[in-house]
Parts: sequence; C-alpha cells; structure tokens
Amino acid sequence: MMTVHEVSKLTGVSIRTLQYYDTIGLLKPSDYTASGYRLYDDTSLERLQQILLFKELEFPLKEIKEIIDDPHFDRNKALEQQIELLTMKKEHLENLIQFAQGIKMLGVKNMDFSAFDTRKIDEYSKRAKEQWGKTAAYKEFEEKSYNWTEHDQEIMMNDIMNIFAEFGQMKTKDPTDEVVQLQVKKLQDYITKNFYNCTKEILCCLGKMYSGGGEFTENIDQVGGSGTAEFTNKAIQVFCS
Repeated sequence: MMTVHEVSKLTGVSIRTLQYYDTIGLLKPSDYTASGYRLYDDTSLERLQQILLFKELEFPLKEIKEIIDDPHFDRNKALEQQIELLTMKKEHLENLIQFAQGIKMLGVKNMDFSAFDTRKIDEYSKRAKEQWGKTAAYKEFEEKSYNWTEHDQEIMMNDIMNIFAEFGQMKTKDPTDEVVQLQVKKLQDYITKNFYNCTKEILCCLGKMYSGGGEFTENIDQVGGSGTAEFTNKAIQVFCS
C-alpha cells in the first residue's frame, strides 16, 4: 500500500488532483489509514496509469471514467495505442531538436516548417478517440439505429440534408434572426428524436464540425450553397450561447 503522498511523488500527479479523482469516483483509494488518509494498492496504480493514458489522448475525465468502468474495456489494446502515440511524440520532439540545432548553426535561412507538423499525431489521436469514445450519446445512437435498414438510413440522411438546405435559403438573414434560431431548434429536435439526446453542448460541437472543412462542410454546402455550413455554425453558436 502507498499513501497519497507516495503516489503523488511516484507519478507526478498532485495530491490535490488525486483527491479530486476520488471525489468524482474516477480513482477511489483501496483503503484508508486509521487517521483517514488515502491508501493505494497496485490495482489502483494500474487504473491511474489508464487514466493518464486517456488524458494523453485528450479525453475528458467523465468519458475516461465511462471507458475504464466498461466491462468490455481492453487494457492491452489501450497500452498498444499509448506506446504508438508516445513513439510519434518522441519522433516529433527529435525533429524539433534537430530543427533548432540547425537554426543555431545556420541561422533562419532554412524556411522548412515540416518539423512543426503534428498532423500525424493529431490523426492518430482522432482515430483512438473514435475507437474509445463510446459516450452515452454514442450508445444511444447505437440502440436507435440497431434495426435501421439501408432505406431508413437514406430517409434520415435526406431529412437532415433538407434541414441544411433550408439553412442555405436563410443565409441572407442574420444568424440571430428568430426564423434562423427556430431552424436551429428544428435541427436539434430532429437529432434528438432520431439519433441521440442533442444537448446544447453536443450541438455546439456539431456546429463547429459542420464548418470545420472536409466531407461534412462539402456536403452541407452542396445542398445549401457555398457558405451554408459556416452560416449554420454561426446560428448554432448563437443558439447555444
């Protein structure tokens, strides 16, 4: 058994943070001393390792708790991903060191910025999140879509794209306009009814995703006209604020 002070010294996690993890049920002590001080065994330390792993992948603490508490949690798979991610970050740091040494020796004439490129790391983290991100919303979506046929999927897609097409017809209006805000509510209600409980927090994230480039933005702009995805996001951010 290790005291909270010993665990903090061993792991670099502050005592205040360990106390907070206990409060939210993320990492409960294995036992307590007669004086009420927290004690941690090897099982607790293994759980702390997994918590730090998912923090490295930038998961919120609430989602980390859901993942680790899931009876289907695959510890070995998680460790493999952590090793892969740390290897990528190590290579990235080595490239930055070489880049800085080159500047020191040659000056700033070399305008190569490839050493700052973190896209490979970001993409890996994104894929890992997609694999582990079985949030309550995701689970609800799995349940609702379990018996969907291809025809059902087509109907859902057409309906939601029609909503975006209607946003496109409103682009001349201000995002704060009442009509536009009612359209945001229509989108939120449709997602809640057919996919998962679309809270304002989730809706806010969706809006940023819609206008963030890539396939989502292209598809929305295709049905609503250029700039529809960005307009939709602005209207959503007003609604969520």
